[in-house]
Amino acid sequence: MSETSQVDGSNISGARPALLLAALLAGNIALALGPWFVREADTGPVSAAFWRLFLALPFLFVFARISGQKVAGLSGKTLALVSLGALAFALDLASWHIGIGMTRLGNATLFGNAGSVILLFWGFIATRMMPRGFEWVAIACALSGAAILLGRSLDIAFESFVGDLFCLAAGTLYAVYLLTLQGARARFGAWSLLVWVAIFACPVLLGLAVILGEPIWPTDWTPILILFVSSQLIGQGLLVYSLGHFPPLVIGVALLTQPAVAALVGYTVFGEVLSALDIIGMILLGSALVAARAGRGAR
Repeated sequence: MSETSQVDGSNISGARPALLLAALLAGNIALALGPWFVREADTGPVSAAFWRLFLALPFLFVFARISGQKVAGLSGKTLALVSLGALAFALDLASWHIGIGMTRLGNATLFGNAGSVILLFWGFIATRMMPRGFEWVAIACALSGAAILLGRSLDIAFESFVGDLFCLAAGTLYAVYLLTLQGARARFGAWSLLVWVAIFACPVLLGLAVILGEPIWPTDWTPILILFVSSQLIGQGLLVYSLGHFPPLVIGVALLTQPAVAALVGYTVFGEVLSALDIIGMILLGSALVAARAGRGAR
């Protein structure tokens, strides 16, 4: 899951298609490895969320400057709006990291990326329009896939079910974050906005970790460093580079590499075996993510 995962575009003319496609896939794969290192970190899950943002902050500033995006000069009204969005983003990361430790990695990644479907539902409410075309497919797949995965988690253990709910809450909070800052992102650019989001979100995450009584300072920095490099630098960097060149449907299909890689890591590293019913539920929910993007792009 990444801050830039809702960027839509379709201008690939004049660009290097193979390189852009490789960057899109590699960015999704890098993000999919993040939950592995959240589990491996010897800090608490919310503390790991704090470190991944805090360590990335100077790099985000450099990326903004290289991209020609101004970090300074935001009005007080914009900063207030950014602070609200950053609060939603901090709670999103905290909820997702907590859920990662409680449920299977494939479930965590799918539910954590549910923002696309949630934004689709919000669009029906905001525009007072009925679904159409791909949107009906997205709704049917989302509801049936989520029901299967939640039911399977409840069969495994109540903790797994609660973990799914934490990750679903993260997807909802991510949608709130995107809706809050969609105007500011268009005016100031993704990197400059990410700098301010990180500035506001880091104290929130650190405060939550302290309140929860988590260990803050890692004794082994390796998982934390890999987490921030893979998720915040490589993953987001490659997606910022590539997303604007592809239509929503292609982006949605590429997004499916995340739960696939996460499920593979869950199986090979943590022994998380998926049943045929689990796979059906993941396919349905993954199809909902693709259909939701296609539906939003058509609108």
